[in-house]
Amino acid sequence: MEKLNRTTAPQAKKYTEKIIQFGEGNFLRAFIEWIIWKTNKKTDFDGSVVIVQPIEKGMVDWLNDQDGLYHLNLQGLQEGKPVDSVDLIDVVSRGLNPYTDFEAYMKLAEQPLMRFVISNTTEAGIAFDPACKFTDAPASSYPGKLTQLLYHRYEFFKGDKSKGFIIFPCELIFENGKHLKECIRQYIDLWNLGEGFRDWFETACGVYSTLVDRIVPGYPRDTAEQLCERVGYKDNLLDKAEIFHLWVIEAPAEIAKEFPADKAGLHVLFVPSEAPYHERKVTLLNGPHTVLSPVGYLSGLNTVKECCEDPEIGPFVHKVMHEELLPTLNLPSEELEKFADDVMERFRNPFVKHFVTSIMLNSFPKFKTRDLPGLKTYLERKGTLPKGIVLGLAAICTYYKGGKRGEDEIVPNDDPKIVSLLQELWATGDVAKVARGVLADDFIWGEDLNAIPGLTEALTADLALIQKEGMRAAVKSIM
Repeated sequence: MEKLNRTTAPQAKKYTEKIIQFGEGNFLRAFIEWIIWKTNKKTDFDGSVVIVQPIEKGMVDWLNDQDGLYHLNLQGLQEGKPVDSVDLIDVVSRGLNPYTDFEAYMKLAEQPLMRFVISNTTEAGIAFDPACKFTDAPASSYPGKLTQLLYHRYEFFKGDKSKGFIIFPCELIFENGKHLKECIRQYIDLWNLGEGFRDWFETACGVYSTLVDRIVPGYPRDTAEQLCERVGYKDNLLDKAEIFHLWVIEAPAEIAKEFPADKAGLHVLFVPSEAPYHERKVTLLNGPHTVLSPVGYLSGLNTVKECCEDPEIGPFVHKVMHEELLPTLNLPSEELEKFADDVMERFRNPFVKHFVTSIMLNSFPKFKTRDLPGLKTYLERKGTLPKGIVLGLAAICTYYKGGKRGEDEIVPNDDPKIVSLLQELWATGDVAKVARGVLADDFIWGEDLNAIPGLTEALTADLALIQKEGMRAAVKSIM
């Protein structure tokens, strides 16, 4: 079987480099690159992507080894009929690691036809780090790297207002564009980059909030060999996703003209406000995802589908979604129930194995943005804590204890400060100290959650029950 690259796959097309993308993970490749691929096919957009590795260790070497090519397997039900497609995605021109070739990274700013910047650096990625220096090669934070690139473009093109960037952050943070813009402003101040650059950034560049929605299990470990045989290539970057997709972009109509994805028959919406779409999606899809994953994993389950169909964990997922999170939203109940039912159908997609361990990357920042608002609103409206959401937090804390589940090593993947904190707290052997310590950590929450009435006691009780009787017993106790 031939190795996949542009020599062995001459059918792969080449397009004009117009997009810089921070992040090379499964989601962006199954969502953004697929949208660009479809837009190229249906319109005269003619755009390719240069992928920038946002952290020191990543996958751009693998990408370059295949000349940016990979196959995407979409599976699901479309209008009641099963779909199982495999397509060669050819819109990635190359990958760059700014940690090993900072000069090549900065030269991206000198390309006159570069127009768009897209990112997904997880919820933890859009953050201002005052330790970053302008002379770092590169700055460690994503907003710092982007500010370095923007400033070089401003200087290289001598402030030409036509050379600004259109920036679409895809991190799952409400008003992600506003957060990213504010971080860049902070770096302009911190690094004293001048009023000329500030004016160019504010007037020539647009940072637009977006919402993304597609379930992407990623590399299809169980079917990789069959898929490679099906396409006739050895492909180490196979990706897999559901059929459903939605990209909501809070931007004016002239941006849609430059990025005509909505004209390619895609579910890409340019809207005055992404707020109602964001709240509904993050609360009813991502919120349940974040808590079902550790609860399911510690109950011996491996995929979202298994969790939803399990006789004990399935009702827990339904409880969190319909009884705890749905009542915290301010949209018509019929609309919310329909969306929640659709989400459960997507969770049960028979074609997709969405491993819960892939969802548990950066679980604490995810819980903060996806579930904590619902917990607070539920308490405010009902006068009691939502037991399923609290148990989900206890499951996250327990997962971060590490150890083993059967023969599998449990390896939490989060900010090293958070992982170290949990290990230190669990080393005390006192679940009450674990609960108080986690809830008090300002680095995680930006506040002391011990101030939420009853939360410390409820989390302590759940942690104790999980330690004593196991995850399934803890789930039964709240059902």
